[in-house]
Amino acid sequence: MNIRAVRVEDLAGMQDCNLHNLPENYTMKYYLYHALSWPSLSYVAEDHNGRIVGYILAKMEEVDEQDGQPATNHVPHGHVTSISVMRSYRRLGLAKKLMLQSQEAMSSIYRAAFVSLHVRKSNRAALGLYRDTLGFAVKNIEEKYYADGEDAYAMQLTFEH
Repeated sequence: MNIRAVRVEDLAGMQDCNLHNLPENYTMKYYLYHALSWPSLSYVAEDHNGRIVGYILAKMEEVDEQDGQPATNHVPHGHVTSISVMRSYRRLGLAKKLMLQSQEAMSSIYRAAFVSLHVRKSNRAALGLYRDTLGFAVKNIEEKYYADGEDAYAMQLTFEH
């Protein structure tokens, strides 16, 4: 198993992984935007044949999350847009490795103060990874965050500099 920074030619494999595993899907343009804007924050996991079996799509936040307006005293922070691992490759630590790679880049390259993410309230496996393994804390609950009406936990991990 190999974890490496995303390349443009990986985007179709990332989208395929997303479509197989998650109800939240993105356009190719959205993947490309992340890969070109923050090339050091998104990673892929590939098997021995070079097939993409997992990915993390991440970015730096550009606006103040409270009001959606351009930030005046903006604290730089990262955000995990999406992470997915193909079912047959789960429980191998790939999601943890992908998260740690991206978090390290957020902290060291962009001097991010923290990283945020959203997770479905029903996704116990992901909640366990984020809270119990990686140390994220639930900041609040965003009601009807997902298109199907499910609530999300808004989670955050503060970086030590």
